Amino acid sequence: MSVRTGAQYLERLQKTPREVWLRGERVDDVTAHPAFARPTARIAALYDMQHDPAHRDVLTRPGPNGPVGTAFVAPASYADLVARREAYRLWSEATLGLMGRSPDFLNTTLLAFAEEPGVFARLGSRYADNVVRYYEYVRDNDLFLTHALITPQTDRSKGSTAQADPFLHMGVVAETADGLVVRGARMLATLAPMADELIIYNLPGLRPGDEKHAAVFAVPIETPGLRLISREPFDDGTRNRFDHPLSSHFEEADCLVVFDDVLVPWDRVFLHGDVALANAMYVETNLRQHTAHQTGVRGLVKMQFVTGVAMKLAQTVGIDGFLHVQQKLGELIAATETCRALLRAAEIDHETSASGRSVRPGFLPLQTLRMHLSSSYPRAAEVLQTLGAGGLLMMPSAADFDSPISGDIARYFQGAAGLDATDRVRLYKLAWDLCGDGFGQRAVQYERYYAGDPVRLYSMNYLAYDKTDAFALVDRALALAGDPAQAVAEVRP
Repeated sequence: MSVRTGAQYLERLQKTPREVWLRGERVDDVTAHPAFARPTARIAALYDMQHDPAHRDVLTRPGPNGPVGTAFVAPASYADLVARREAYRLWSEATLGLMGRSPDFLNTTLLAFAEEPGVFARLGSRYADNVVRYYEYVRDNDLFLTHALITPQTDRSKGSTAQADPFLHMGVVAETADGLVVRGARMLATLAPMADELIIYNLPGLRPGDEKHAAVFAVPIETPGLRLISREPFDDGTRNRFDHPLSSHFEEADCLVVFDDVLVPWDRVFLHGDVALANAMYVETNLRQHTAHQTGVRGLVKMQFVTGVAMKLAQTVGIDGFLHVQQKLGELIAATETCRALLRAAEIDHETSASGRSVRPGFLPLQTLRMHLSSSYPRAAEVLQTLGAGGLLMMPSAADFDSPISGDIARYFQGAAGLDATDRVRLYKLAWDLCGDGFGQRAVQYERYYAGDPVRLYSMNYLAYDKTDAFALVDRALALAGDPAQAVAEVRP
């Protein structure tokens, strides 16, 4: 099988019933449920883009059994990194940067794993074989993965093993002849109801004694005992697209994943029981560079989008000529262009893999971009709130335009330079959906904590930073001071 169409993606969802819960009710068909149908259609549209003559040469590459998604293919040169960035850009622009877990994200994770099978081979050759085989399976069937990396926020002062319930945090209950039996919960599985598969791995931070919580594996979403509990949706299918142009299309269902004694077959197990290896895997597979490349491109598109909305909003009411407004818009432009520069720096300063057959973007620029987005996107939303001011709270609804008060709407909601009320209200609705509504605030929170706690992120950056060049400059400057007595003597009359 080669790259899927949107229809094939939807058909598979319909044929593989999964246990999805929303507002206390089980969802039978996510493709038809009002809360999931529109975002599911958006994902389907991404798959259709792979077949569009205008995009397929960017979004796909030749594979062993037909075309495969570009994100699955290891770049062999700087030019390949640029080409992969263009593939990420097309899908990001299709979703305005608002779908952080589009299929290409975890495709890069599997590529990273398959590029470094030796990491998993430390536990045994079969685990390395499993990783490569699974990567090929997902690649050749063009499947859509989600993941769940975080333990439930129960008692955060204690590690997983020290929780009141030993399997409150997902862990391995038993090893059987057929595979691992897994119990407990993980979060935050974004878009899980619409995904084909779930992959589980650990972020660094496991402690000695957490061996049963050290597990890397993948299972189909429809696996018996796997339960998805979706948060309350920002759009339950009742919002119209004029009043809510973003939340009505790009809602990403975030889920708690419950493992009710789920059996993970041995051929789907990539690592288990080794805390040190589970902690090292994230860095040593270079996963963070591959995923950060996709994330950085999506972040750039998202910053371009929010900056564009802010600039256009300022023009609609004639405030773009004010100096303090120009300063704020210039700040957003600078933040956006910083994203672009860091992406290009990562590609230019690329690294060669141990095999010498592939390259990956440089780590430091991408890590800097992750930190930059954690503060620059929330700041962009704040600027949009400031520029929109009370006008963001005062917009009429779509129904008002075809009502007895339509004349008032047309008169009092017009904008500057002859802008009619329909166009002005449409833009302000877009802005509110992006920066004020619950959907928009979720987008802010997503970027703020996407890479983890920003405080820890900056701390780790300091600890891991190569200080050699910076200290060499300091030493050069200190040498200019010389010996105190000699320095005084040199200027003594």
